[in-house]
Formats: sequence, C-alpha cells, structure tokens
Amino acid sequence: MYAVIMAGGRGARFWPRSREKKPKHLLDIVGTRTMIQETVDRIKPLIAPKNILIVTGKKHARELIRQLPEVFAKNIIIEPEGKNTAACIGLAALHIQKITGDDIMIVLPSDHAIGYPDKYRAVISAAAQTAAQNNALVTIGIKPTSPHTGFGYVEQGELSGQVSGEEVFRVLSIREKPDFPQAQTFVQSGKFYWNSGMFIWKTSAILMEIARWLPDLNKGLIKIEKALGSDKEAATIRGVYKRLSSISIDYGVMEKANNTFMLKGDFGWSDVGSWDAVYEISAKDDNGNAVTTGSSVIFEDTENSLVYSPQKLVAMVGVKDLIVVETKNALLICKKGASQDIKKVVETLEAKKIKKYL
Repeated sequence: MYAVIMAGGRGARFWPRSREKKPKHLLDIVGTRTMIQETVDRIKPLIAPKNILIVTGKKHARELIRQLPEVFAKNIIIEPEGKNTAACIGLAALHIQKITGDDIMIVLPSDHAIGYPDKYRAVISAAAQTAAQNNALVTIGIKPTSPHTGFGYVEQGELSGQVSGEEVFRVLSIREKPDFPQAQTFVQSGKFYWNSGMFIWKTSAILMEIARWLPDLNKGLIKIEKALGSDKEAATIRGVYKRLSSISIDYGVMEKANNTFMLKGDFGWSDVGSWDAVYEISAKDDNGNAVTTGSSVIFEDTENSLVYSPQKLVAMVGVKDLIVVETKNALLICKKGASQDIKKVVETLEAKKIKKYL
C-alpha cells in the first residue's frame, strides 16, 4: 500500500505568509509542524515512509527533502509544470507500478487539517480494503456544515455494507463546485457530502479509468511509462506535460466513473482554505480572539479576531472581526469573512511585477 501526497499549488489565499518559494503546505499554519509534515505524520502509522510518494514542482523539491528526512529523496516525484490532479495522479500511479506492480494507492492533499487522526486512519484503512475488495474508486466525503461553493460534492447512494466497522456507500454522482443556490439544495437534501479530495484505489483501476475517459492523458502516460528509469525519463515527461490539458481527476474521471464508493470522513476535517478557516479551527479566548503559536498580542476591547505576528508585538484596541498577519516585509489587515479575496492582492502584485512580495 502506497500514499501519494499532492504537494502542488501556492496557497495564494495565505499571503503574505505563503510565497512562491514557500506555499501553504510548507508552512506551520495550524501548529508547530508544517502542513505537509503533519500530513506525513498522520499517515505513517498506516504506511511506512519508504512507501510515501510526494508529487511536487522543482522549486519546492529541496525544501520538501529538508522538511521530510524520513521520506526517500527518490520518492519526491517532480512535475515539470502543474497540470492539475489527473496528470499528477497518473504519473504517481506509473511510479508505483514500476516499483511494486499493482497496489493500493491512497491519494492525499498535502495541506489539510485533521482533528482526530486515529479515526482518520480507521476510515482510510477501511477505504483501502473497499478499493481492494471491489476493484473500485473510493472517495472520502465530509458532512457539510454550510452550502460552500468552493468544494465539490459527492452524492451518497445506498449503503453497500460495512468494512472494519465503517459504513460504505455507493456514489450516485460527483458534482464539482456548484453555485450558491445549488449548494443550498445539496446541503438541504442531506444526501450530499463535501468532496475531501482524498481518493483510494488500485493503480490498475485508476489507470484503466484514465484510459477510458482521458485518452490524451493516457497516451502521454504510455510514453512516460516506457521512459521511466531511463536517461530519457525527464525529457519525456517534460515533452508530454507541455501538450497535456489541465484537468482535475474529479472532472476527468470521478464524475463519469461507475464503480465508485464513499466513506464518511467524520474525523474533524478542514481544508484550511483561508485565514478564515484558520480562525474557525483555532482555540479562542472568551472574546472570540485567536492567536497563532508564537505570536505576541495584546487585546483591548477586541472581539472575534485572528492575529499572526511572531516578530512584532501587536496591540488590538477597540476593533472586531479582523485578521492581522505580519511578516518580515508585508502586513495584511483583512475583515474576517473576506479572506478568500486575498488572492486578488497576489494577482495585483503579479500584474505590477512586484516580485519581492511574491
């Protein structure tokens, strides 16, 4: 059994902490360990580090090797450019097949928070058994707490049975990021779950579905498979990636596949998708204020605010509903509830080519 951790992206919503050289998953956003370190720590009791693969870009590989000494350097798979999750997963599946032949592959995002890791491992283990027994594609659904438009949704079908005490359901449909009225309908129905982005399947099963639904990607993977381990590997991967369309595994495969199952992820999940999400999962004082580890803050007549400031003392006086993030060369002050729009700041910096803040 292998774990594949997808460590791409840059986490623009976490500016000014998240930068091109150190995106969200390489930062200690919700604890003293970085998010990818916590991801590896959580899965290690199930999967030995030698069976953990990480897919990333070239600019982050060295930092990943530094942060994760227990993971073999050869297990850091470098994509020449980001082409979304379908290509990432297909490439990792080829590597696993070259190492061991057909095996169970657990696909995990690198930047999620889990409140109950023991329960998480129990669900992942049951999902792996489900994938093996049914030669199926398995996903983990999260019970929604709001009609969130930033998540995909999984429609729960009939109960298929239980595996190691965990209920397994057929999947009726997978819907990517709906508009708000549709998200409301999904949540009110009680039959839809947030798509966690965690997937479990045999390498042969996902490669077969890619061949069925994404023929262009499949052709590229066939070329890469022939070159793996040779002196032509890097050049072949670069050539294939240049011609690939960017498509997620959700759009490309999961929305169309038939033999799909879901287990419920009732283990304190958060995708930690914004500073607002950090506030939601942080410990708070009697006035609803949260302070990240290592920050120095004085609150006077202040409510429902979040502060990150490890380098300077911050005094908050007579304010409420603010997010304050201080770094060496930038300061963010944001109204709570608007942190999704921080990416617009990054877009402005890019447009003006102000690289020192990126």
